[in-house]
Amino acid sequence: MKILLFLLLMAASTANAQTMKQWRDSLDVINKEITANPDSLNLQLSKAAVCLQLLEWSDAADVCGNILDKDKNNLTALFYRAYANNNLRRYELAKNDYERFLSMSPRNMEARLGLAYTYIKLGRQTEAFDEMNNLVEMYPDNSVVYAARAELEKDMKLYDTALFDFDEALKREPGNKDYTVSKVEILISLNRINEAKTALDTAVSHGVPRGLLREWYAKCK
Repeated sequence: MKILLFLLLMAASTANAQTMKQWRDSLDVINKEITANPDSLNLQLSKAAVCLQLLEWSDAADVCGNILDKDKNNLTALFYRAYANNNLRRYELAKNDYERFLSMSPRNMEARLGLAYTYIKLGRQTEAFDEMNNLVEMYPDNSVVYAARAELEKDMKLYDTALFDFDEALKREPGNKDYTVSKVEILISLNRINEAKTALDTAVSHGVPRGLLREWYAKCK
């Protein structure tokens, strides 16, 4: 589920890339501002976002809990807390937050991906698959949803359907290295070496540097 995990990380992150020291400095500044403005939910949300960047899952969940005590329908706090709880392996709590979020914003792609991932961790693959199917119906032109469903199918050893979905993802984003590698890994595992090499060559023709695929080319010899 590496693609799905990556998407969730991006959804839970703020836009600016910073070093851990810079995030720590940001947290110090935010804490000072909160001391001066203890009722500011925006500052609390900023603190939760920085805690996620610092991998301080418990602190992030606690901050979001405080926000939700004051604003029970705060979607950002629900999403952040669900993401933090997944990292704390508190999957039932994460599920509850994602489901609550989606009751208010049913077409949110990141939250549905989050819920699908949580179902997987709970061993509820049928429900995870249902969420993936919902996503494909909602976003039929989005490569991400096909790739996410393909990753689940791959884990379930449904290789033919996974290959179909990776092909659908690559139709929409032909130069995506991660999709290509996931597809190639399946083909190699099935000993379909010529097809794997063709997939690699196609990715190179769409702009993926050949050097980034060297490991998989080596496996096709």
